[in-house]
Amino acid sequence: MRAREALEKKKWAVVGDVTNKSKYAYDIAEKLIEKDHVVYKVDPRGCDDPKVLKSLKDIPEDVEMVNLVVRSDMGIDIVKEMKELGLDHVFIQPGASSKEILDYCEENDIEVIRGCVLAEYRNLFR
Repeated sequence: MRAREALEKKKWAVVGDVTNKSKYAYDIAEKLIEKDHVVYKVDPRGCDDPKVLKSLKDIPEDVEMVNLVVRSDMGIDIVKEMKELGLDHVFIQPGASSKEILDYCEENDIEVIRGCVLAEYRNLFR
């Protein structure tokens, strides 16, 4: 799957610091919402915003794409949770990847798209 195909998916989970306006996770979630995607915001560290979920398990429906915007040491737990839930597409932002994550995804048939959602939107949909 290429970035264009990924961005055509309508149901996303954005995992990261989604409430901090100075972070990429926030910007990505807002861009996806602006482009008419259904977006579930997930912060595994927890936060006070009741609209932000702590886990992929808290999402009330299946999502088509999970966007990782976390440190790789947190990301491995997210892809393992994806496997448990039967989610099989992950868009990994720069800095969120690791060999462990990529190996796990390959071994468990989770399709990986590597890149920046914001840059892909700029490049593909001008």
